[in-house]
Amino acid sequence: MTIYHFTGIKGSGMSSLAQILFDSGENVQGSDVETYYFTEQPLRERNIKILKFDPNNIQPGMTVIAGNAFPDSHPEIVRAKELGVEVIRYHKFLGEYIKKFTSIAVTGAHGKTSTTGLMSHVIGGYKPTSYLIGDGTGYGKKDATYFVMEACEYRRHFLAYHPDYAIMTNIDFDHPDYFSDIEDVFSAFQQLALQVKKAIIACGDDEYLQKIHANVPIIYYGMGERNDFVAKNIEKSTIGSSFDVYIRNEYYDRFFIPMFGDHAILNLLAVIALCHYEGIPADIIKERIKTFNGVKRRFTETKIGNNVLVDDYAHHPTEIIATIQSARQKYPGREVVAIFQPHTFSRTEAFLEQFADSLKQADSVYLCEIFSSAREKNGNLTIEDLAKLIDGSEVIRTETIDRLKQHQNAVFLFMGAGDVNKFQKAFETLLKKGA
Repeated sequence: MTIYHFTGIKGSGMSSLAQILFDSGENVQGSDVETYYFTEQPLRERNIKILKFDPNNIQPGMTVIAGNAFPDSHPEIVRAKELGVEVIRYHKFLGEYIKKFTSIAVTGAHGKTSTTGLMSHVIGGYKPTSYLIGDGTGYGKKDATYFVMEACEYRRHFLAYHPDYAIMTNIDFDHPDYFSDIEDVFSAFQQLALQVKKAIIACGDDEYLQKIHANVPIIYYGMGERNDFVAKNIEKSTIGSSFDVYIRNEYYDRFFIPMFGDHAILNLLAVIALCHYEGIPADIIKERIKTFNGVKRRFTETKIGNNVLVDDYAHHPTEIIATIQSARQKYPGREVVAIFQPHTFSRTEAFLEQFADSLKQADSVYLCEIFSSAREKNGNLTIEDLAKLIDGSEVIRTETIDRLKQHQNAVFLFMGAGDVNKFQKAFETLLKKGA
């Protein structure tokens, strides 16, 4: 049996794919740096071998799946080519692999991970389903009918996929280190649309998604009346949101989602639209939603005393607004404290004003040093440039985390795509000492 060796196995997509292959009965191992990442926990639970990067990890007869972050000059990839071992990039391998299933690719600037998690959980209650979620979660079912996957637009990697269905949650400008502007982002989504085989489920409230052309039906969902699937009579509470769904102006059913913010309603609408297209009954959707526990790093709560600490991946102004909105809905009347770590210098520079405007929606704002990426070690600005735009904001470090203790009975939003969790851990330690 072929051994699949993952070069960069701790990457969020790579870890998920390794889990899927392992669950499906394949022989899997991988290598990475020694630093701990939350994506490695499910690998260790399966006893998948994780090695340090070393060209000697590569042996004849293997298939090497290479993470997109690692160049062809990486020692393991060089060694594989010397031995004549097949090297295939993550997204290329995945593009081939999904051909065995009814594939559902979930994409968009925001909401991909949450929608992929919800979609796979709901559809898994109807027929066996394998899934790949961008939070480092993967599951392979040997007799799977469906394959639900998160498809990222960065560097147009999702163009390696020709899915049966595409869910498109929104188009927004992000990844300024690669895309030149929003029209460039749109062109990538437009290209993907032409590769979809059965249907596209798109949020019609998004002006750019309204411009998409395809060779398959486009089903629009949203809150605007012109959509095919519309959420009406929305009732929000501290336990979630309820709403009626109308399909082309005809009442379909009422649904409840135990999650918060408008984005949660839209994510569920996307799932409902696809399920309706596939003939999956509303009762199954309702039943499965009750047991959905969310995905990693998306409004993940820890309660210590009368404080709520939230870990969230929000690293774009649109996502920050959505996270603050969720906190306001679930914890009305509580002080909302934002602790934000910008991710990459290019993104911080491109969205400096928007970051300031979005963070101002919190009651208090604390900023952490910009988290650089492997591709981009420094930039033209510092965290002080953002702090100047937000009156009353403060730059903190783990050593000065005690500044947060002045807020009582508050909701603390630790937001960012880097290592903002170290600030949360430091604060948790401080609160537990004082408990």
